[in-house]
Amino acid sequence: MDRVFVVGVGMTKIGRFYEKHAKELFAEALWKAIDDAGGVKPQAIVVGNMTSSVLMQQDSLGALVADYAGFRGVPAFKVEAACGSGGVALYTGFALVKSGVADVVAVGGVEKLTEANTETVTRALAQAADADYEVFYGVTFTGLNAMISRLYMNTFNYTDEDLSLWPLKMHEYGSYNPYAQLPRKTTLEEILNSPLIADPIRLFHAAPIGDGAAVVLLVRGEEKAREVGKITGRDTLVELSTVSVATDSVDMSTRRDLLTMESTVLASRSALAKAGLTIKDIDYVELHDAFHITAYASLEDLGFAPKGMAVKLFKEGKFQKGDKPEVNFSGGLKARGHPVGATGVYQAAEAVMQLRGDFPGFKASSPETALIHNIGGVSTIAAVAVFKRVK
Repeated sequence: MDRVFVVGVGMTKIGRFYEKHAKELFAEALWKAIDDAGGVKPQAIVVGNMTSSVLMQQDSLGALVADYAGFRGVPAFKVEAACGSGGVALYTGFALVKSGVADVVAVGGVEKLTEANTETVTRALAQAADADYEVFYGVTFTGLNAMISRLYMNTFNYTDEDLSLWPLKMHEYGSYNPYAQLPRKTTLEEILNSPLIADPIRLFHAAPIGDGAAVVLLVRGEEKAREVGKITGRDTLVELSTVSVATDSVDMSTRRDLLTMESTVLASRSALAKAGLTIKDIDYVELHDAFHITAYASLEDLGFAPKGMAVKLFKEGKFQKGDKPEVNFSGGLKARGHPVGATGVYQAAEAVMQLRGDFPGFKASSPETALIHNIGGVSTIAAVAVFKRVK
């Protein structure tokens, strides 16, 4: 089967766009991706989204955004996998192109989380937990991650200040990113004095609520990718080598180990094997850091740090500029923002631009390979994709 390449990317700034509909955000990102690809148009559209049914009372989202963007008649459908919807949309689009079902596929993600108040949005996001045994009793994702944070801190003897170093660095990176929702630096004092949401998680330990859309254009075969490169003047191609998806239990009570995200472990090992790489071959990473604890657990379960060591290594300067891998120069979910169904596609677009060398924010050190990690729930679903730069 032919290889799959990313020839165009498009993103909107993440923010609170009360005046814009999701279809407007998606169309903006889609046409940016088409322009970035020299005018190449999709034969199919896959849309990652979590909350349109609940917050917008809108199903048939794929047809809606396709029609609004000027692609009535083109196959288009929504993929839902909670906060991992974007990553699973990428998995779906990759399969469509790799199998030859379509030669050009637009994989996008869009979310409008400002359609309702914070309480309603929190409830909608909580629906990714177990409805009968968790949501029914009032659990929130902040609450679940707070319990894991406390267990992690107690098990490995870390403090609030230790874990707060992650959002501190993400805000620094995000200050360079024109697409970021929170493009400003902060201080450790500001983080530690921010309001407590669910002990020990504070406001600045968590990703914000926001709206946004991102799109990547996938094509089948190196020949087609080279043709696009001639139009756009780009000699460097980016191959989407593989995407793997794995699952864990929805409820936390039946997890084998609360400090191990097994779906992340399985998806990352599968993706690396399919790409013919080891974890040591990865130069750049965009990982899912909806909370500070998620970032550290992800570094460990992806294989970049031994269990319980990610915080210590990060304090020592690992995973930052000049190291391998460099991680989350976008600012991550924490500062770039987390429009949940679109997050995985933002990560893909950012990884592609880092490999091409034209990311408009904090730049990586000429990476040859990149990995993205997008999860739904507390890693109930994990999608891991590997990209390679091809000259």
